[in-house]
Amino acid sequence: MPSYEGLAELMFPDVGLTPEHFENIYPPRQAKEGGRITRIAPSPTGYLHLGVLFTAMINKITARATQGVFYFRLEDTDKKREVEGGAEDILRGLNAYGIRPEEGFVAPDEIVGDYGPYRQSERAEIYHVYAKSLVAQGLAYPCFCSEEGRQTARSEQERQKVRTGYYGEFALCRRLTPQQASECINQGESYVVRLRSQGSEQNRIVFDDLIKGKIEMPENDEDLVLLKSDGIPTYHFAHAIDDHLMRTTHVIRGDEWISSVPKHIQLFKTLGFRPPKYAHVSPIMKDDGGGKRKLSKRKDPEAAVHYYAEQGYPADSVMEYLMTIASSDFEDWRRRSPKSPRSEFPFNLKKMSVSGALFDIDKLNDVSKTVISGMDAEQVTQAVLEWAKEYSPEFYTLMNRDYEYTKGIFSVDRGGPKPRKDIAKWSDTPDYTAYFFDETYAITDELPENINPRDGAEILDKYTLVYDAEQDKQQWFETIKAICPQVGFCPEVKEYKKNPEGYKGHAGDVSTIIRIAVTGRRNTPDLCGIMRLLGKERVLKRLQDFGYNLSNRI
Repeated sequence: MPSYEGLAELMFPDVGLTPEHFENIYPPRQAKEGGRITRIAPSPTGYLHLGVLFTAMINKITARATQGVFYFRLEDTDKKREVEGGAEDILRGLNAYGIRPEEGFVAPDEIVGDYGPYRQSERAEIYHVYAKSLVAQGLAYPCFCSEEGRQTARSEQERQKVRTGYYGEFALCRRLTPQQASECINQGESYVVRLRSQGSEQNRIVFDDLIKGKIEMPENDEDLVLLKSDGIPTYHFAHAIDDHLMRTTHVIRGDEWISSVPKHIQLFKTLGFRPPKYAHVSPIMKDDGGGKRKLSKRKDPEAAVHYYAEQGYPADSVMEYLMTIASSDFEDWRRRSPKSPRSEFPFNLKKMSVSGALFDIDKLNDVSKTVISGMDAEQVTQAVLEWAKEYSPEFYTLMNRDYEYTKGIFSVDRGGPKPRKDIAKWSDTPDYTAYFFDETYAITDELPENINPRDGAEILDKYTLVYDAEQDKQQWFETIKAICPQVGFCPEVKEYKKNPEGYKGHAGDVSTIIRIAVTGRRNTPDLCGIMRLLGKERVLKRLQDFGYNLSNRI
């Protein structure tokens, strides 16, 4: 009469290795004591999602903080959902945002490490060895139930108003003897391999989630599928073996996996493995009419990481913003340490949100403005040209025409103790730079309400006579104040506020007229620096043209 060992041999005749073989070739890591081994293990089923980037960041900084290892494993057993180039897209995205793994797939076509293969589809031999071992111990068995049979069982469960699933009395093939199972195999019946669960839903498991705290759940009593009929492992089975052999100490993943923890802990223990520590990351949420929902791949363009590249957010801005979501005390630390690298932040998983942080595009913009304001002109110029070359070819042609002139644009009001924060993303720069080029210069703002076209034209006439391209900011403003009495405006704002009826306006209004003439706008960076870059001939033409335009409106 066939035994479980004989059944295992019948099911896996080509498997000659034992689990001990792999325990020896993948020994425990020689990591620093307390070093956490973390991983990101996506499926190549589409573009890089913001949630994946966020979770990868948490894994990386957790490993780095403990001098551990962060690795990338590709879980590609579901070939039906695989997207060509999906893995490369994810890796390029992670690398672009500074989340480069130390091991596994570290970049497209670059694999590093001694614990591979790091692609699940190349590890079939390993999974079959462990599946054979479980069958030989009576801890797994072949299941011959057809889809029709399982549907019949589900219908009966629904009729009895009990939980659906393959467990207990509904796990029909669980009761087959090794001899009966062997006869089915010899007759050529198709089968999957299931776990023979030792759990009971009446029992509870308790585990300490490093983010959410103590969690108590029913044990798993379902006989999970370990290998599909084609021999390909399910996610549950493959990931348990991979995390053990790759010596993962901490599994940090989305909280949609919390419901699977009883299954996973049971699998680890059944396989004889020590379960890892778990930390379940809450999803990034979005305000939706006053309510909250998960950031959606289908509804929200900002869910895709390539959205931020298209918009031109610097990678550093995105990561800085994600850190504000990741840790409740990051912003306070950043205020105290404005120049320190993020790697110095003392990250703690317990500081993460239990319920899920709200995505805020306005806050991202504010964070990004601060990041960009800290860049020098060379960095900004290079970044803008790189972005424009891919996403705005016409703008690239304009900006690349004279590199030093373009660099001069981004030098205005940059580098001081209080730099302006006009740019949140590189897609802002076509509008931001428009008045620096004759092709895109246009009058977009109206005159101040207290200034009529006649006064505006007179101000420009007076200023044109005294305009000096060599003046610095202080000399320029003294020139403006000198014009004021000639046109009925007050040189000093404080004096004007004491007696507003005695003047048409103040020196700020006069400078605003000049600013509109030169740039088309009422609010710009340092006008003196802008005029110096534009050059005397161009400035005079704009002053004269706008003055003429105002004269025609009198």
